[in-house]
Amino acid sequence: MNPPSVNPPDGYQPKPPYAVFLILLLAAAPLHEASPWTVLWAAPAILIAAVLIAWAAESAQFFVAQGFALAILAWLQTLPEFAVEAVLAWKQQVPLLLANLTGALLLLTGFGWPMIYFTAAYAHRRKTGQPLGRIELPKEHSVEVIGLALPLFYMFRVYFKRTLDISDAVVLLLLYAAYLIVLSRMPPEEHDAIEDLEIVPRTIVKAKPAVRTSLIAALFVAGGALIYYSAEPFLGSLLALSTAIGIPGFVFIQYVAPFVSEFPEMASTFYWARTVVRAPMALMNMVSSNINQWTVLVAMLPIIYSVSRGEVAPIPLDEQQSLELLMTLAQALVGFLFLLNMELAWWEAATLLGVFLAQFAFSPTPYATEAHWVATCIYFGWATVEVGRILLGKRAPHALIHFAEMWRMHVRKS
Repeated sequence: MNPPSVNPPDGYQPKPPYAVFLILLLAAAPLHEASPWTVLWAAPAILIAAVLIAWAAESAQFFVAQGFALAILAWLQTLPEFAVEAVLAWKQQVPLLLANLTGALLLLTGFGWPMIYFTAAYAHRRKTGQPLGRIELPKEHSVEVIGLALPLFYMFRVYFKRTLDISDAVVLLLLYAAYLIVLSRMPPEEHDAIEDLEIVPRTIVKAKPAVRTSLIAALFVAGGALIYYSAEPFLGSLLALSTAIGIPGFVFIQYVAPFVSEFPEMASTFYWARTVVRAPMALMNMVSSNINQWTVLVAMLPIIYSVSRGEVAPIPLDEQQSLELLMTLAQALVGFLFLLNMELAWWEAATLLGVFLAQFAFSPTPYATEAHWVATCIYFGWATVEVGRILLGKRAPHALIHFAEMWRMHVRKS
């Protein structure tokens, strides 16, 4: 069976890219068809690239403020995700644009958050013999919790108007910039023990300043080069493989590509979660990834899409993309409400994981649409219950209280 055609519409001629955009890194020719076997080298290349960048970022965080570094680290860890989305936007693959985006976000919240808890709970029981009821967040992390809410609520506007355009990109980028500014005003935290690092970043941190700087720069360059050369073949091979085994391209890109591109981040956060004491940092690293994908990654799509077309053009959302966006927003809303009291309890982690796995199991089947509507209704129903508990005083919105305190102490005074 031949791979699906992923070329732009007939008559399309690529426009010269503007020098200031990331699009300079992408080929101007149509997305080439690839053999399914290409994934055997392209996927490992994506993984290696993300690991190299993660090592560089983890080493660099010892020389800048910790709170700000965590957000930057999360951004760098998701560069493969950005590369795949940039290729899709540049090639004007509108039906697939939200597939990888929603799949990555569903994976982070529905699988990543719960597995951080379960990893920490397993390690805690082995060390102490006692169960771990919840992961409790320090009050400084209220910035990340509130930072997740703002773009989330704005994206409901995108869903209702069924288009994603340049004005949305401007708002989302401003929200992310404000988030980084607030983080940068937070007081630096104490560095984690260098000995807790893996061997590669630990070696880099202990090196002489000149050697350390060179190694960090080399890792960033090597990771970026691997992403540049492997992103498009990786995407083409996924489309070809999905056709070969009879799975719709939208579903395959929605769930397979994010597993690959998010794997290095999950590996590092699970490593932190094993120490139990660093589980809050692991969870916030993943929340930071949620934030940058709801803001910078979403904003990137209409910008690159418009540059590719040579005109300012909105991205229309069809029925399938609208449903996937709504389900992803509903899941994120539940996740935000779970964290609003500055903790993630065992039953909250189990709820997120259970609903995610249920809808994931039906995604390749003819009943995917019905299953996703059911999952969306479950998420919104649960969100309604959580809001009711807050209004009845049975769940305290500690994140709002702590954020107001952080704002008074560190932002308003500066």
